[in-house]
Amino acid sequence: MPQNIKNTQALTMKDLPKEERPYERLEKYGAGALSDAELLAIIIRSGAQGRKAIDTAYALLNIDERYPGLEGLVRLRADSLKKISGIGRVKAIQIEAVCELAGRISRIPFSRGQILESPSKAASYYMTSMRGLTQEELHIMMLDTGGALIGEQRLTVGTVNASLIDPRDIFICALRGGAVSIILVHNHPSGSLTPSRQDIESTRRVCEAGKLLGIELFDHLIIGNMNYLSLREAGYI
Repeated sequence: MPQNIKNTQALTMKDLPKEERPYERLEKYGAGALSDAELLAIIIRSGAQGRKAIDTAYALLNIDERYPGLEGLVRLRADSLKKISGIGRVKAIQIEAVCELAGRISRIPFSRGQILESPSKAASYYMTSMRGLTQEELHIMMLDTGGALIGEQRLTVGTVNASLIDPRDIFICALRGGAVSIILVHNHPSGSLTPSRQDIESTRRVCEAGKLLGIELFDHLIIGNMNYLSLREAGYI
């Protein structure tokens, strides 16, 4: 057997000195002591041929030069992740699933019954989970008479440039959910908070339709890169 056979195989974290292995460091010091790359290495477990898992983790965190680190990672879908040597179909799906879980965990504090008395509080519900999206999504938040959250739902996934807002679909969802008022939320993948003409016109159509049905459009929020714009505060509603 050739002496260099190990260099043609995928190296695992067991190939690291024991004191440098993420598993052991997590057990000894807790997850908070580990770097982003170390936590990611625990998920991917092994690297490519001749590369340790930690090296593959660093490569993943630097795949997008515009958004290095975790911000870039959450923007990637499985097909893009698989471009990194050592990341196959299963690992790519696992990483995408973990990123989705992180977004859902960030929304846990906003349980049903949470009163959304300000645009900033409503925006915080989506700020993290929408941060990495590459397409526009439109969500509806449904509120009761006291402004408490009674449900939310994603309505559309659009192109990178636009997410069409159909008042009919919005109010069917609101009526089924028993909403007294609603908040619309959509993201701008570019990070810009400037509302498009379509954003403004569709918001006004929804607002007028809501008046006829007795369901108030409380606000329409545009989510950028960890910031937001309230169309009500900006005077468009």
